[in-house]
Amino acid sequence: MNAAHHAPQEYLKNAVLTATPEQLHLMLLDGAIRFALRGREAIERKDIEGGFHALERAQRIVLQLSAGLRREVSPQLAGQMASLYHFVYRRLIDANIQRDTQAVDEALRILQHQRETWQMLIAKLARELPQVSRPSGETRSAADGQRRPGISLEG
Repeated sequence: MNAAHHAPQEYLKNAVLTATPEQLHLMLLDGAIRFALRGREAIERKDIEGGFHALERAQRIVLQLSAGLRREVSPQLAGQMASLYHFVYRRLIDANIQRDTQAVDEALRILQHQRETWQMLIAKLARELPQVSRPSGETRSAADGQRRPGISLEG
């Protein structure tokens, strides 16, 4: 394979490895929205297999969003977000099983609202928090100031 084929994969790998936790969360929301939209379009085209695969990817991303909740920071908020993600996940499953665009639309409304909210949070953090220098491969949580290993794409 040539270098042009690997360029988008390298770009994505670098974007993930250099992203802040907040940016990674936004990337997950973007992915869930993108795949839910693809699934919706496939349902409309009567492409059962394409719809299944796209919605299944959106479901996996929503599960990852839920798994990434940090309950130790705010148990009540994390519980509320987990319930919201569970609802979105169930609507994506319903959409997949019943080939129901309305179920996808319900999930999309929530995901898009979450994305808008997250963008506002990132902008607010950028204004209020001083830029924290991060050594390569480490992240710093705004909530607790602890350093953590960065995300690995290899496992």
